[in-house]
Amino acid sequence: MNDSVIDRAVCFIRELFKNNCDGHDAEHSIRVYRNALLITQDEPKCNRYIIALAALLHDADGSKLFNTENNANARLFLKQNGVNQDEAEQICRIINSVSFSKNRGKIPPSIEAKIVQDADRLDAIGAVGIARTFAFGGRSGRALELSIQHFHDKLLLLKNEMNTAAARKIAESRHSFMEEFLAEFDRETGV
Repeated sequence: MNDSVIDRAVCFIRELFKNNCDGHDAEHSIRVYRNALLITQDEPKCNRYIIALAALLHDADGSKLFNTENNANARLFLKQNGVNQDEAEQICRIINSVSFSKNRGKIPPSIEAKIVQDADRLDAIGAVGIARTFAFGGRSGRALELSIQHFHDKLLLLKNEMNTAAARKIAESRHSFMEEFLAEFDRETGV
């Protein structure tokens, strides 16, 4: 794995997301990267370099934040950092397979894409997922009740949509924590 390109990718996303604090920020991308590397420990036949870059760059052109086309931000970074065309295309295909709303029910075509998709979904659940939900809701002017509905519309579904055994195992405890949180929220609000 080319650690210098990975280090530059971290710097790139820190700069790209420097003004964002709604849960789709540089720290989110770094957590996805770490989740992905954790999953790769159980997947010896995967390409860790491709996974690392795809995980770090997966939101570089996210529609919630940027008005870009064809992964323009990610492609620019990859080109400027000497990533060959075949690898860049593979990374962009992986990036395009991550979004829950665009890929619901679709199984990614490669183990690398499965790992990055799982890594992103893991960051959407558990304690971090709860925090991100309310950070995004606050930024978007979404009432607490609408943020709670997001758990039922998406977050509680993610545990059963993990692609890898490692991600399924991690998702179990995070899912349980969200269920405990929602039960406590219901008790406190009298729902």
